[in-house]
Amino acid sequence: MNADTIAQYFPQITDQQKQQFGELGALYAHWNAQINVISRQDVENLYEKHVLHSLGIAKVVAFKPTTSVLDVGTGGGFPGVPLAILFPEVQFHLVDSIGKKIKVVQEVAAALGLQNVRAEQTRAEQLTDEYEFIVSRAVTRLQPFYGWVENKISKNHFHDLNNGILYLKGGDLAQELSELKKRNRVFELSDYFAGEFFETKKVVHVPMRVPKKA
Repeated sequence: MNADTIAQYFPQITDQQKQQFGELGALYAHWNAQINVISRQDVENLYEKHVLHSLGIAKVVAFKPTTSVLDVGTGGGFPGVPLAILFPEVQFHLVDSIGKKIKVVQEVAAALGLQNVRAEQTRAEQLTDEYEFIVSRAVTRLQPFYGWVENKISKNHFHDLNNGILYLKGGDLAQELSELKKRNRVFELSDYFAGEFFETKKVVHVPMRVPKKA
């Protein structure tokens, strides 16, 4: 799997975006050899297990221009970097508590010329900004994650999908969702992408309630 596969699933991408996706393989191979942010095996499967997986969120919602998105526990830049390539008019704030991982994100974003990525070493709980959507890839169970970010979701709704959390998870989520005790919707990535890897992968949307109109 390579950047051509991305274009098959997202045929609207421009030549520039296709080139940026194409550069990810060499960039992550280079930086991962110096600062281990993803497993060695996953470097060989970068486009399936990291890039396309991250873009599963884009099958659930197409972020509109001026949207602000927070990526919590971004690691080496997932899902934030692939989403930032796909949505150049959306602002992405990528945070992680580990400085060396943020360094990789900053270097990759600079190499790709991504002007819509801000990468910062911090914890989500310390942030004071608000965002339309908060994305992440399984950094913890959903209940504690919700507690970290619930007061950082903007009431400024302008998508068909309500503002809230978009969480990439795998496996059986029944117990975890029952713990959460919040309204949610689960999207199966196997509905959008082919391959064994995606058979158990999901995007969980935890919406923020929209105030009723008077």
